[in-house]
Amino acid sequence: MESLEKILIEVKNWVREVGRMQKQNLRKENMIINTKSSEIDLVTEIDELSEEFFVNAIRNKYPKHSILSEESGEHKTLNSEYLWIIDPIDGTTNYAQGLPIFSISIALQYQKETILGVVYVPMLDLLFEAIKGQKAFLNGKQISVGTKNNLKQCLLATGFPYDQHSNNDNNVNYFSYFVPRARGLRRLGSAAYDLANIAAGVLDGYWELNLSIWDVAAGILLVEEAGGKVIMLEDKRGVSLIAGNTIISDQVHQAIRYLDEKPILK
Repeated sequence: MESLEKILIEVKNWVREVGRMQKQNLRKENMIINTKSSEIDLVTEIDELSEEFFVNAIRNKYPKHSILSEESGEHKTLNSEYLWIIDPIDGTTNYAQGLPIFSISIALQYQKETILGVVYVPMLDLLFEAIKGQKAFLNGKQISVGTKNNLKQCLLATGFPYDQHSNNDNNVNYFSYFVPRARGLRRLGSAAYDLANIAAGVLDGYWELNLSIWDVAAGILLVEEAGGKVIMLEDKRGVSLIAGNTIISDQVHQAIRYLDEKPILK
């Protein structure tokens, strides 16, 4: 197989090409939009076209690799130790609304360990990249997580699960707790972009519940290679996590544990 450096060049070319297509079709008239698990879980025709491009590119270049993609599921290759994890548009609700905050997320795993990750934000031309053990970069410049150690000085980000209307485990209690305790809270609508912003020190802390692996695989590698800490909340639904520098991640984790023990806020 090619070196990870050469693979990374290919992936960056892929995401830029797909990103151009996504930009051209943002706010397209009569865009086909369907629902998946619920009325607020959307998929657009551009999600599907983007995913088709990536799946075909990987199949053509790396036919012995397996693929896990948000819209079409898993494409297994027998005995493959390599797995590509793809989210063609992370932030589909934003994209469907014409809101220009969305990203492309691609990760490559070897023996279940993420070894390469790319998050691309087409509308801002921000390309975050990492190879395991080789630091994290934004548009070619090395990045690192922020250095704040006090929540009152921090800009935090989070999101809410798709079943937020029907399941009480919907993050509202955690959100309410942090509102008066942080400098500000943001809900960007793209977990991959949230994690990339943690890696770049633009956001100081992030937590979210009940995500999927394609939302976070590349972003987790970015945070770790940028010197940050990711805490997996194993007792929560789906993929649930906290990210930031070591101090802020631990503070957010302590608060969540406190709220789980004492759900009535004081």
